[in-house]
Amino acid sequence: AVLAASGIRPSGFDARIESSVPVGAGVSSSAALAVALLRALRTSLGFALDDVALARLAQRVETEFVGAPVGIMDQIAVSLGRDGEALFLDTRSLDVERIPLPADAALIVIDSGVSHRHADGEYVTRRRESFEAAALLGVEFLRDVSVGELPRVAALPPLLARRARHIVTENDRVRRAGVALRSGDLATLGRLFADSHASMRDDYQTSTPEIDALVAIGAADDAVYGARLTGGGFGGAVVMLARLAGARATAARILKAYRESAHGQSSASVLVPA
Repeated sequence: AVLAASGIRPSGFDARIESSVPVGAGVSSSAALAVALLRALRTSLGFALDDVALARLAQRVETEFVGAPVGIMDQIAVSLGRDGEALFLDTRSLDVERIPLPADAALIVIDSGVSHRHADGEYVTRRRESFEAAALLGVEFLRDVSVGELPRVAALPPLLARRARHIVTENDRVRRAGVALRSGDLATLGRLFADSHASMRDDYQTSTPEIDALVAIGAADDAVYGARLTGGGFGGAVVMLARLAGARATAARILKAYRESAHGQSSASVLVPA
């Protein structure tokens, strides 16, 4: 439908879809599906679309057809991402900087076992609240508010102040995370992970008791620098920055402790490193 609306009408085709990406785990399964299908159509039917154009189309699948008001970060990550690299993305200009991951670092991703949805519920509410806060601050997007303007943010109605504070400080954390990655400063990057999760938990309120328990277990492990919720929240997965040596054993240890905890889910699983 999105291709047709863009003036591209594919001929008929048969498709077989296989995936090892879990649905509802906050690891971009929908973006992966849309981008992969668009890539297959580009290859087999000869569409002249670059990888950024594919990401834009994949986002439109979700926003226009599915009705999920998502940004373009997931689609860009799926379309342009490479093993061993982080992408520093400006979602306004779509400029991308590729930053190599430190050789001694591992990313551990564990699915909490609590599924989430983007097309309805609190995710949509958070988006609306964020734009309400931006309007009261006189900007179109909260990215145009700096951390130096947090006193202005604090003067907003309390709920909107919390939402805006998360976004303003999170943008700052992303910039500082880029600096830490470029210099290989894993300790600082781990602290940014922890601060990010605290902000999502307390100000943006997108975490859950299960996610908080999994983050706490990971953060308490000596091999982990920091842990945070990943994805849209309200369930899904946790990403942890850890030492590369023994990462598989670290992931297994954390998963076991989580399953045995008060909030642990038997359906939780390690996604990376598998």
